[in-house]
Amino acid sequence: MTISMIGIDHDRAPVDIRALFAFTRKNAGEAMERLKEMSSVQGCIILSTCNRLEIWASHEENQKLSLYRCLCGLKNIDDDSYENYFTVRQDKEAVEHLFYLAGGLKSQILGEDQILTQIKDALNLAREHFTTDGVLEVLFRMAVTAGKKIKTEVPLAHGNPSVIHQAVRKLEEQGYTMRGKICMVIGNGEMGKVAAQTLRDAGADVTVTVRQYRSGMVSIPIGCSRIHYGERMKFLPLCDVVVSATASPNYTLREELFQDVKLTKPLLLLDLAVPRDIEPALGNKEEITLYDMDSFRSERFSPEAMESLEKAGAIVQEQMEEFFQWLVGRDIIPRIQEIRADAVQDLNLRIEKILRNTPMEQNDRENLLKAVDTAAGKVVNKMIFGLRDSLNQEAFLDCVAGLEKLYEE
Repeated sequence: MTISMIGIDHDRAPVDIRALFAFTRKNAGEAMERLKEMSSVQGCIILSTCNRLEIWASHEENQKLSLYRCLCGLKNIDDDSYENYFTVRQDKEAVEHLFYLAGGLKSQILGEDQILTQIKDALNLAREHFTTDGVLEVLFRMAVTAGKKIKTEVPLAHGNPSVIHQAVRKLEEQGYTMRGKICMVIGNGEMGKVAAQTLRDAGADVTVTVRQYRSGMVSIPIGCSRIHYGERMKFLPLCDVVVSATASPNYTLREELFQDVKLTKPLLLLDLAVPRDIEPALGNKEEITLYDMDSFRSERFSPEAMESLEKAGAIVQEQMEEFFQWLVGRDIIPRIQEIRADAVQDLNLRIEKILRNTPMEQNDRENLLKAVDTAAGKVVNKMIFGLRDSLNQEAFLDCVAGLEKLYEE
């Protein structure tokens, strides 16, 4: 069994390229079902976030699988030039990547918490669409366990880091404070609520747009006001800051919508969505400053962060070893059972000649053969699993292969 993945992220591709390959929750479910229908794919999981897109698949070792071609087919993209933005990993390299990712060690903001939830959500979505298999199920569950252990034992981040927290911090470093600012947050999903709460905590006057303006149907952070999404352009001239964080495939703010809008003060636009929520051309207007997801990268790495990374790396290696022990055991048990059966049969053929010439009742002879079968099976198991415990993985697999050759004919 081979574990393969292909990924594109904020380190290798700008937001507009990432947007071409992003999936909504609904589209990801449909795409996984299509992937699973391929004869070579045993299981698949799609992880799609604002910062990255990853496709994971388990398949037979002798079956070649181009996940880039699969992805282009799902997206109706016929352009090989995008392949340079992707990273392909297999087996150990892929597993190590996922474990580091779950710990927040490959995020745009080191140690951020959201990726762990996103990995769990990706696994749950694959379960809902029946596209995961035993290998990916255990891999993703153990990656989540590794991520939780890193967050518990390694002081990577303090507070509740996210892109909006990073944005507020960097703007404050530049002398721009949110205290007293009038802010509008477009979008009331998970990221929108985090953004609204963060701005509120920073001292801003926050208004959130909602699609359904009915009391009690839509929750917003305490202390924030609400307006209907359709009223956003009327409210916008009053704002100092507008944050857009939706899952919409279309722009929430377009250049044409500003034709009848008169801005009397500088406007800061923060686009926290992939694909983009805010049309990039708006950043060319003199009175507007536009930031996107790639504008707030964290600096890498302080000496303290490097020390924490080493500790996290030790946890990753420990969890990886545990996963591969499970994986090898999963694949090796049937092979050991076959070796044991062949060895017991070999012993029986040799001992039957002796028993035929030994005077005893037929019933006693049959009982003795059964006892020999049981004892021989236990001895073979003890020898093989003893080798597993005393040898490294590669040497043990060589021993198993050698034993299998003894009984090939």
